[in-house]
Amino acid sequence: MEKRTINPWKWQNERSYSQAVEVKNVESTLYCSGQAAIDPDGISSNEDMKSQLQQAIANLEEVISTAGYQCNGIVRLNIYTTSTKELWPHFPILQEWIGKHGIEQAVTMLEVTGLFETLTVELEATVVK
Repeated sequence: MEKRTINPWKWQNERSYSQAVEVKNVESTLYCSGQAAIDPDGISSNEDMKSQLQQAIANLEEVISTAGYQCNGIVRLNIYTTSTKELWPHFPILQEWIGKHGIEQAVTMLEVTGLFETLTVELEATVVK
């Protein structure tokens, strides 16, 4: 697999994403459903935004590794949240995780009026190898 990031500017680097990602010679592609703070028994979290973000990241990692992929193969990450204002102070948690795995991905973040039950953040990814 060959991956190339396209960044005509530098400002996105501080926000841990790329403007575009080109992928060639892909062996396979994994499309992950949105992962949120739901425990192994299917119970939605009612914890704060920070805790929910940490659980969503852990759940996304679990899905990716269970499928036989690696997090550094993420090329697209969609972030859905009920409050960008509440999420933003915890964004470094996501940035540290991106840096830890050497992920280079295109990102879209959307504030939505609601997510399933008590959830406040959801992460949806496309992963290649």
